[in-house]
Amino acid sequence: MSLFEAADAIGLMTFSISGFLMGVRKGLDILGIVIAAFLTALGGGVIRDVIVGRTPIAFTQSTVLLFVVAGIILALILKLHTKKQPERFSIFILMDSIGLVAFAITGALVGIEAEFNLFGVMLLAFITAVGGGMLRDMMVNEVPIVLTSDFYGTIALLIALLIYICNLIDCLGSFTLIIIAATTLSLRLVAYYQKWQLPKIRGN
Repeated sequence: MSLFEAADAIGLMTFSISGFLMGVRKGLDILGIVIAAFLTALGGGVIRDVIVGRTPIAFTQSTVLLFVVAGIILALILKLHTKKQPERFSIFILMDSIGLVAFAITGALVGIEAEFNLFGVMLLAFITAVGGGMLRDMMVNEVPIVLTSDFYGTIALLIALLIYICNLIDCLGSFTLIIIAATTLSLRLVAYYQKWQLPKIRGN
């Protein structure tokens, strides 16, 4: 398993735990909780693959589904649903940030492979990284958190921009991807703990 495959697996498990916790918090039944978990982990990737006209990986690679199931089982074993704000634990923040970065890189690379322009590459990176969470939040009738708080979706857009530029100047490779991943992961963690947010427009 490569570095980014491992990060992708962590992302799938973490996002499935996020969906699981949201389902529990909203009082969904067991089926609703499972749907929330799968939607959070796989939703962004499915939308991305549909946009580029290929069969979603979630429909062809069973390992993807196994990672989601593993996330749900891990949440149950650790009894995260009984803890107060488990999504604020440092280890969860780290794993979630790794997943965000990995998914954004995956989305951007798919856009590059499809020869999309900058807008297309950034859109695919954003959708892959946060699309599942947005679908989950809308399903439970909440404003998607990525639109209201945290320096989160911005990281996905920054990753896409850096990858697009590297591709333009012909320096896109494993080393530059690792540098981008490490830099943006660090930025995400600093932004979270420093409580950075984008400016908001206040009405009267």
